Amino acid sequence: MSKQFDVIVIGGGPGGYIAAIRAAQLGFNVACIDEWKNAKGGPALGGTCTNVGCIPSKALLQSSEHFEHAGHGFADHGIKVSGLSLDIDKMLARKDQVVKQNNDGITYLFKKNKITSFHGRGSFVKAADGGYEIKVAGAAEETIVGKHIIVATGSNARALPGAAFDEENILSNDGALRIGAVPKKLALIGSGVIGLEMGSVWRRLGSEVTVLEALPTFLGAVDEQIAKEAKKAFDKQGLKIELGVKVGEIKSGKKGVSIAWTNAKGEAQVLDVDKLIVSIGRVPNTIGLAADAVGLALDERGAINVDGDCKTNLPNVWAIGDVVRGPMLAHKAEEEGVAVAERIAGQHGHVNFNTIPWVIYTHPEIAWVGQTEQQLKAEGRAYKAGTFPFLANGRARALGDTTGMVKFLADATTDEILGVHMVGPQVSELISEAVVAMEFKASAEDIARICHAHPSLSEATKEAALAVDKRTLNF
Repeated sequence: MSKQFDVIVIGGGPGGYIAAIRAAQLGFNVACIDEWKNAKGGPALGGTCTNVGCIPSKALLQSSEHFEHAGHGFADHGIKVSGLSLDIDKMLARKDQVVKQNNDGITYLFKKNKITSFHGRGSFVKAADGGYEIKVAGAAEETIVGKHIIVATGSNARALPGAAFDEENILSNDGALRIGAVPKKLALIGSGVIGLEMGSVWRRLGSEVTVLEALPTFLGAVDEQIAKEAKKAFDKQGLKIELGVKVGEIKSGKKGVSIAWTNAKGEAQVLDVDKLIVSIGRVPNTIGLAADAVGLALDERGAINVDGDCKTNLPNVWAIGDVVRGPMLAHKAEEEGVAVAERIAGQHGHVNFNTIPWVIYTHPEIAWVGQTEQQLKAEGRAYKAGTFPFLANGRARALGDTTGMVKFLADATTDEILGVHMVGPQVSELISEAVVAMEFKASAEDIARICHAHPSLSEATKEAALAVDKRTLNF
């Protein structure tokens, strides 16, 4: 007889493992199926985020930032460095160790919460008494039964037509994290989050980096004023960003990659590079799920159709994270995982899509929550704006990192905060204050009246809120 579970989670990424933990906390008998393998072929819980996404990219960003500081920034602090060299193998090994620590941490949490872990690919077999039969295709195939099924299978990198990933010359985020030597010339197609972060890593380590972006605007989803400030910084760093391009034929060979492209003026160009990173978005991962076996409805993109509560068209089948609608963000998946587990328990799980923060971990960092100025203009919303530059912030000066600003957007009548946008040092941490404020429907005046520690970068947040009412104190 197949093993029976109250909840089976398919996928052990941020959405899946968090859903499993919360369901276990609520008293359910929980199983989680995940097929990710480590270098030795064993289980590696954490999904794309932990294994080839958020975690390893941040490790490399930190290492490459240290290298750049040592080579270019320390002198301003009176610190002399001679004989600077790079051990790329050691850097990659540290990245792998950080990943392993996160994998091991999730494994520990599963044991702590008495979650049964299955290593393999999970797929639907059929509806069964007491729920659904799920096949686990791993080292030893078996079938289990769950009353509730949570699909959290994530997403895969989107390949460019005619330029399939080989992870040697043409790289996805996976291959981009495993480049064994610093390429002299590196190209990126797509100026999204992954592209900019990986481009930043390899530029700092010595690559000549060119970004080819099809859209005529840079970071179109970001507040326009913030995006322009970020692009100025990237241009100054030497990150070459070409907008409004059309990519033609891509040839990969022993000597590298040759990219035919047309610039915004319509002029034909050829770019020869050692490596090409393709970062043009991600697609929902439903391949191999056998959705047809039970009639699970998918949309034209291959994503699972869900309602506002993450319910699918099938009773007791839920889906969360990158495999459903909404932003493909690890923390969005986590919030949905918690909410679904609580809904299964009869509670009222809640996810507010309007207060999900976004972060790009470049240097300067970019972070935002809520609506952009261009969105407010498009909907005809009357608003007030206030900005404050890090150039006028004492802590930023002491850090030697004064690029960027904080920007508040508030309702013209009620002063309710509608959006907060930042570019500058450590804004990935500063944005949380804005998220809390918006979740409690705070006004810009509320933030302006709260005492912030001095000297701190967070004072720029207070000053930007003061600027909404045109009464900044330090600018």
